[in-house]
Amino acid sequence: MDVSWLLALAAGVGVAAACGLRAFLPLLFLGAAERLGLIHLRPAAEWLATNPALLALGIATVLEIAADKIPVLDHALDAIATVLRPVAAWLGAFAVLGAWPPPWGQITALVLAGLTLGVHALKSTVRVGSTVTTVGHANPLISSLEDALSFVFCWAVFLPFLALLAIAFGIWLLFRTKRARAA
Repeated sequence: MDVSWLLALAAGVGVAAACGLRAFLPLLFLGAAERLGLIHLRPAAEWLATNPALLALGIATVLEIAADKIPVLDHALDAIATVLRPVAAWLGAFAVLGAWPPPWGQITALVLAGLTLGVHALKSTVRVGSTVTTVGHANPLISSLEDALSFVFCWAVFLPFLALLAIAFGIWLLFRTKRARAA
């Protein structure tokens, strides 16, 4: 396996993790990066850089981020996102796995969409716990942290191993939080 495959895989992991937190932000990021000539997406995904796609993704990103700050609406959004986020992750991962020949890019993107469900499930669990313990008052703060983390994962397209480090940090933070609650 050549290094470009590994870098593309790490970028795909980052995009999939970002989609587990926000469905539209990573796709907007990919489309904008392609438009600016910073990356080259798989030809079948270059439509992400078109004006209509960037406009739609921009509006969807703003709406998703804003709606996620409203305590009751955030849970409804999570229910819809259970289907939407893996689809976005498949598309985003497929777009960055351009160096992978068929069918390996598609299969790997599908597996990464499963990773997105795991990230989404973890996010939803944290959000439900926050709602129960703070009556939803901490949810906007947690949502802002998720926005920031999703944005960091998006940068994995340029710094692929950043995604792997961020995931390792997230797992460490999760275990640390669990230990603090248990004590």
